[in-house]
Amino acid sequence: MPSRRKLLKTGLALGSAAVGLYTWRIEPHWLEMVERPLPIAGLPEALVGKRLVQLSDLHIGPQVDDDYLINTFDRVRRIEPEIVVYTGDFISRKDHVDEQARRVFSRCARGTLGTFGVLGNHDYGLTFRDQAVAGEVAAVATDSGITLLRNQVIEVAGLQVCGLEDLWGGNFDPVAGLGGLRPEKPALVLSHNPDSVDLHGWGDFQGWILSGHTHGGQCKPPFLPPPLLPVSNKRYSAGEFELDGGRKMYINRGVGYLHRVRFNVRPEVTVFELHKA
Repeated sequence: MPSRRKLLKTGLALGSAAVGLYTWRIEPHWLEMVERPLPIAGLPEALVGKRLVQLSDLHIGPQVDDDYLINTFDRVRRIEPEIVVYTGDFISRKDHVDEQARRVFSRCARGTLGTFGVLGNHDYGLTFRDQAVAGEVAAVATDSGITLLRNQVIEVAGLQVCGLEDLWGGNFDPVAGLGGLRPEKPALVLSHNPDSVDLHGWGDFQGWILSGHTHGGQCKPPFLPPPLLPVSNKRYSAGEFELDGGRKMYINRGVGYLHRVRFNVRPEVTVFELHKA
């Protein structure tokens, strides 16, 4: 009859194997459709109750399954959102945009009123500062129906959407981007890296900033913060944050991953319902 110690060792081994299998095969593709309100001051009546969907950190490439991404796009498409925004890291770290990326891009989800996006650090190639790769990503996104905002502002149904370049990419310029906003009109900002909100240049902007980049840490012990986050401000993990100056930020946990492992940090698509603040 097996000893108690042997049974304990066997149980621990089986438990570790089960956790490993879960973090590798189940949670990385166990997508959560997070539904929450997005109150915006001065929101036009025509947009009240409409849906804005945020996708982030797709990381198209050798690690993330194409079918998983395409299925995610299909799920978004079925809810028929009015606005869809992509907050960076369309591809994984590459020196060019390959045919795989073009194929997946062509299936992307779009909004009935508009589809907008910004670049992330991985969209700037192997060095995170390759302008040629960023240009390729922007061109493919545009061909797929996504309006890339590079320190630019666009208006959709009376709502201004400002998109800032990535903080690490070398072109981040909130003064230029936010300078295109009309203060009397409602607005929100897309900025891939949450650390960008702590820098100078935001002026009098009061409103929401939608970010990604962190993946929520990908792995998070229960009741503890994630041990690894690619940000200087370690409180910026995932979810909603109150900021100085009347600003708020929402950090999306991302759809994809750099390595196929997630624990207690499910991938996320955020479905915002627009309301007046």
